[in-house]
Parts: sequence; structure tokens; C-alpha cells
Amino acid sequence: MASEKSCGAVIFKEKKYLLLHYEGGHWDFVKGHVEQGETEKETVLRETQEEVGITEVSFIEGFRHRIGYYYRRAGNTVFKEVIFYLLESRTDAVRLSREHVGFEWTSFERAYERLTYKNAKDTILKARDYLESLAQGKASGATKEGS
Repeated sequence: MASEKSCGAVIFKEKKYLLLHYEGGHWDFVKGHVEQGETEKETVLRETQEEVGITEVSFIEGFRHRIGYYYRRAGNTVFKEVIFYLLESRTDAVRLSREHVGFEWTSFERAYERLTYKNAKDTILKARDYLESLAQGKASGATKEGS
């Protein structure tokens, strides 16, 4: 069976999440195929720049969420693995690529409703929970190793 790997990002700024409206009609995150010789994080940065024109981002360390699913291509079953990272954007200016027909910076609640696929909903839920756990750690004065 064929397989492929992509990487993507849950991008946020000031409690708003960036969702993309794809030509196929669904709402999802920035993501794309890993090119030969690229690391996962390099793929995320490249795809973020190509798809939404954003380069001013920071990775939220410690967040890496993997999803996997099967789809059909030319009559064959393909397993696709997608690794998501969490990015904080320093800008809300978006320049969409041609593969998208729209975008929205929105609250978690609206993003959760808007996302088309269950695995995307699970991903944003994990991202929000991770951000909340970091905020609680800072509020209680705790420090995180490696931060």
C-alpha cells in the first residue's frame, strides 16, 4: 500500500485560530507534503509561507500531534500521515495561495464548529488544551524544562 507524509500547523494569534477554506469546500489547517530532505518543521514553515504568506511565527515547543487516515487515489488505497505543530503568529495579515478560497481568524468555539473533519476537530482541541496547560503552568509559577 502506498503511503505519504505531510506536515501542518495550527496557527493562532491572541486566542484566534487561522482556518483555511479549501477549493474542495472543506475547512482545515495549513498543511502539505514533506519534500525530500526537509525536516518536519521546515515543511511547516515552508507550507505556512506558501499557503498564507506568514513568516513571522514561533513554534510552541512540546506540541506535536499525529493523525493518520486512508484515502483512495487512482483506485488505490493510500495511507496518509500528517504531523501538526502549533505556531504562534506575530501577524494576522494573510496572503492566500491559489489552493484556498478563503480564510478566517476565529475563536476556538467557532473554529471547532467550522472545521470539516473529525481529525481536525481533535487536533484543535488538543492544541487548545496544550495552550491552556502552558498558561496554567505560568500562572502557578511553574517552569517547564527546556523552555
